[in-house]
Amino acid sequence: MRLAFRLNGVPVDTDVAATAPLVDVVRGLGATGTKEGCGAGVCGVCTVLVDDRPVSSCLFLAPCADGADVWTVEGLRERFPEVVAAFVAHEGMQCGICTPGQVVAACAYKIAGLPAREDAVRAFLNGNLCRCTGYTTVVRSVLAALDA
Repeated sequence: MRLAFRLNGVPVDTDVAATAPLVDVVRGLGATGTKEGCGAGVCGVCTVLVDDRPVSSCLFLAPCADGADVWTVEGLRERFPEVVAAFVAHEGMQCGICTPGQVVAACAYKIAGLPAREDAVRAFLNGNLCRCTGYTTVVRSVLAALDA
C-alpha cells in the first residue's frame, strides 16, 4: 500500500506492506538511530514521535502514520539540540543502545510542557529501559534539557 508522511520534516511517499511496523519503514529510509529492542513495546528503544506523541514503533503499524509527522532521533537532534547537548553534558548515555529512545522521550516530555520535577521525569521515562546508567544521569540530562 502507498504511505505518505513526513519523516523528520521531509515528505516521504513509499510503498509498505499493510502489516509493516513503523520501525522497519523509518530504518529503511535511513533513520537507523531507531532500533528494535524487545519487539513487544516495553523497552523504549524504538520510540519515535508521531504527531509529537511518543509511540513504540515496533508495534505501531506504518500505515497508521499516513499523513502524520514522524520524528526520530536524527530529526529531533536538529529540532531540539539542547536535549542532545544535555545528554552529552550530563553523561545521560552509556552504551548507546537505549539513548535514541531516551532522547526521543525527553523531547516528547519537553513538547508536552510537563513539569521539571525528578519524580515526574522518572514516571514519564518508565517505559524506556536501560541496563547501563541506573537512570540518574538520564533524569539529570532531561531536567537540564528542560531548563535549557
